[in-house]
Amino acid sequence: MNKPINIGVVGLGRLGRLYARYFTNRLPGARLYGVTDVAPEAVKATVAETGAKGFATTADLLADPAVDAIVVMTPTKMHGEVVIAAAAAKKAIFCEKPLSLEVSEGEAMQAAVAKHGVFFQLGFMRRFDKAYAAAKKRIDAGEIGTPVIFKSSSKDALPPPVEYLRPASSGGLFIDMGIHDFDLARWYMGEVKDVFSVGNSIAFPEISKVGDVENGLSTMNFVNGGIGTISLSRIGIYGYGIHTEIVGTKGTIQIGYDRETAILVMTKDQIAHDTVPGFYERFEQAYITQLQDFVDNLVHGRPAPIVADDGIRAQRIAIAATKSLHSGQAEKVA
Repeated sequence: MNKPINIGVVGLGRLGRLYARYFTNRLPGARLYGVTDVAPEAVKATVAETGAKGFATTADLLADPAVDAIVVMTPTKMHGEVVIAAAAAKKAIFCEKPLSLEVSEGEAMQAAVAKHGVFFQLGFMRRFDKAYAAAKKRIDAGEIGTPVIFKSSSKDALPPPVEYLRPASSGGLFIDMGIHDFDLARWYMGEVKDVFSVGNSIAFPEISKVGDVENGLSTMNFVNGGIGTISLSRIGIYGYGIHTEIVGTKGTIQIGYDRETAILVMTKDQIAHDTVPGFYERFEQAYITQLQDFVDNLVHGRPAPIVADDGIRAQRIAIAATKSLHSGQAEKVA
């Protein structure tokens, strides 16, 4: 029997802690070996919960020869330095989306991975959701003919803290939140030629004061002649809403739902149901499937299904969308 792959998790925010738990007991073929974070209390809490080794710094974790692979869950602005250091240390790498805030940094990460010949997989978990994966298979099989229109909508119930939303940290709405939708647009439709965006901040005007928007709309022209729209909102209020529609020449596929529990409550003058609380409830299994795919790819020597180039290409669309928001005109995707 092959020994399990020793995983080190860098970054122990909400999602990083979840990933650490998954590697502890839910991902055959791997085990959580070590964790690190800039906050010592986060390391201490995760070590107590999982039994993994705690490391004071990323450099200390990377220097341990027992570590086989690194999972990068830091804020996006720190992805580059961690990935480049991990590549130099000859560790396999899983990096959460988005790849980076700047294309130049993403390209430096890609170059480091190639230079040191290490495995690299980027995290776009929606591609591993059962519904999104099934839609891809049906589209590729020609079931709806040639895709001609792409529509995607992503809504958070409420915005995260304003400090997180600063574009210098998050990249802004179109990069931080919209990157999933832009990746799906490429996955289903092909490359984007140009994009036009608008946005506003009305419910939470403080978001505009840090240079971001709470709502954004982008229209896209694809290289193959298709067209598309993406709607993003930090003020879904009712819950977490993720929906995508692909219109083809022979049919349409719709993905997504708003009802979390399969019951309807029917009373006088009203039919009601609950809503999806958040990203974890909607995509928990997709996160697990994605990480299991990463482990299985390492165990069996398979290539990564999502690589740095996918992150760079989605990032270029998101950057063009952000530029359009401020320029007021359509922007070409580099």
